[in-house]
Amino acid sequence: MTKILDSINDPADLKQLSSHDLKQVAAEIREEIIQSIARTGGHFAPNLGAVEITLALHSVLDSPTDIIIWDVGHQSYPHKLITGRRERFHTIKQLGGISGYCKRSESPHDHIEAGHGGTSISAAIGFARARDLRGGTETVVAVIGDGSLTTGLAQEALNNAGHAQNSNLIVLLNDNEMSIAPNVGALSESLRRVRSEPHYLWAKKQADTVLHHVPFGDRLLDALSRVKDGVKQFCIPGMLFEELGFTYLGPLDGHCIETLQSALRQAQRIGGPVIIHALTKKGKGYAPAENDPFKWHATSPFDPATGEAKSTSSVVTYSKVFAKTLIGLARKNTDIVAITAAMPDGTGILEFQKVFPERTFDVAMAEQHAVTFAAGLAAAGMRPVAAIYSTFMQRAYDQIVHDVCIMDFPVFFCLDRGGIAGDDGPTHQGVFDIAYMRSIPNMVAMAPKDEPELQRMLATGVQHNGPICVRYPRGGGPGVPMIEDPEPLPIGVGETLRDGNDVVLVGYGYGVTPALAAAELLAAEGIDATVLNARFVKPLDAELILEAARRCGRVVTIEDGVLQGGFGSAVLEMLQDHGCRVPVLRLGIPDRFVEHGKREKLLELLGLDPAGVARSTRQFVKGLPSDEEPSYELAALPNKKS
Repeated sequence: MTKILDSINDPADLKQLSSHDLKQVAAEIREEIIQSIARTGGHFAPNLGAVEITLALHSVLDSPTDIIIWDVGHQSYPHKLITGRRERFHTIKQLGGISGYCKRSESPHDHIEAGHGGTSISAAIGFARARDLRGGTETVVAVIGDGSLTTGLAQEALNNAGHAQNSNLIVLLNDNEMSIAPNVGALSESLRRVRSEPHYLWAKKQADTVLHHVPFGDRLLDALSRVKDGVKQFCIPGMLFEELGFTYLGPLDGHCIETLQSALRQAQRIGGPVIIHALTKKGKGYAPAENDPFKWHATSPFDPATGEAKSTSSVVTYSKVFAKTLIGLARKNTDIVAITAAMPDGTGILEFQKVFPERTFDVAMAEQHAVTFAAGLAAAGMRPVAAIYSTFMQRAYDQIVHDVCIMDFPVFFCLDRGGIAGDDGPTHQGVFDIAYMRSIPNMVAMAPKDEPELQRMLATGVQHNGPICVRYPRGGGPGVPMIEDPEPLPIGVGETLRDGNDVVLVGYGYGVTPALAAAELLAAEGIDATVLNARFVKPLDAELILEAARRCGRVVTIEDGVLQGGFGSAVLEMLQDHGCRVPVLRLGIPDRFVEHGKREKLLELLGLDPAGVARSTRQFVKGLPSDEEPSYELAALPNKKS
């Protein structure tokens, strides 16, 4: 049977459809998402919940003239399907395929790229003010989830937008009571109360009617206005938005296209800043996702008929090693507390929370607050462990400097997904933390070569009397069995894993594994390599590295972080400071953003797999001309520099 969706190549095509047809398109979009993501994996439940919002926006507005900005972007799959990317949708998040987020290079309908929550309102204000300065008339809409609304950035933007009453802006709040995990905090509780108040619009209308149509005197009118405000605050928590200067429309059924269309047209007529509060169900239309939207936020390939995963991995991930070890350490030390920023499952904190609920703090999508909160806990004598993805920790850099390191507080930062994270693309590759952490005074920075070493680093971190961080990759390690009672490591002490005389390979974290494998490949060719596990980038084990460098005469550093200011730079600086003038080859992430693809494939293309490390080292040792770019084939990576 011919699908209506197959005829939708541009949002303008929706304007010819009846309400009945739009409902059919909604069903077809859901089926397309279910079948496609079942094959490839990807963000799932958020997109199923945003279908009607997408169709209402595109059937009322004139995109791309009118501006629609999707917060985060993992709710934008329906948007992709009706903006000319339907035929390539099966490539989503695959190497060389379309992005799992909005991408300006993919479509004129994508105006902003974002993988971190809370950015849409700020960007939308920028578009709106630019329009006002040009004298334009286009509509600007920010679509933001209630999870992203907990970010400080979103609340700063709301405050700023409400201040400009003469600038037209629509904020469509997609409220499904979740970010990735269930939302927490006072703002989420306020929105929950709004959901439970069905008489909002009636109450507001009646109050306005009484005040504006009955001939009261000025004093009584003023008094009744104050009563109205009090009633609003007591009965209608959503009036928080009106106090910020927004006109509030809602709460509305976010799965009724006609209702949403009407609200959008009303918002355009009203003008000024307007909030449309749409209630949606995450995972709408697929029973397993509706029943467990937390689990189905993003998924690996699965059987769409049953919801069962097509393959299950028995690999013990670094996140699981972290969780199990931290629980053991916390049993012995009651001062240890755990902090996460809306990522309890991905970081492993959820397992800790099951054992120590009173010692676990999910601060919502608020990394800046998480770090300063940790500083307060540390100042009060606790041992806070802040488990945050490397890419998200970037958002709290100032707090790490200002609120933790200047005062030398014992806050332990555990950076999950350090290095190449994979198919979420440039917004999620955790490649900057080595450089930004090692630049801060008082910080100790370390990375494990395997699972037991992560355990020992965790034991080190919770005992260290100052700021300290550990970074570890997404997924599993080499598969070394865990240990029962991990002992702390001496700070700044590395280890020799293999002796040789021709070249020294110095690995940091992930870099140790390909260094060892590359050494074996090189040995078969008569090149004898020493392999060092640095363990720490700050402080470096200068004695260990200097001895090997002077003996071998050549140094290769391997890291899955940016080369600018990273581990290799630290080694170069140390050698220079000690007057050791040996040639150094740094292998890592070049000065470019790494696009989406499977982690293993990206590492191969970056020359950071064993074969790539061996190839680069062989060229280096034999004195072959070095390329301006790394030796891997750049053309194989998406978005090659021109």
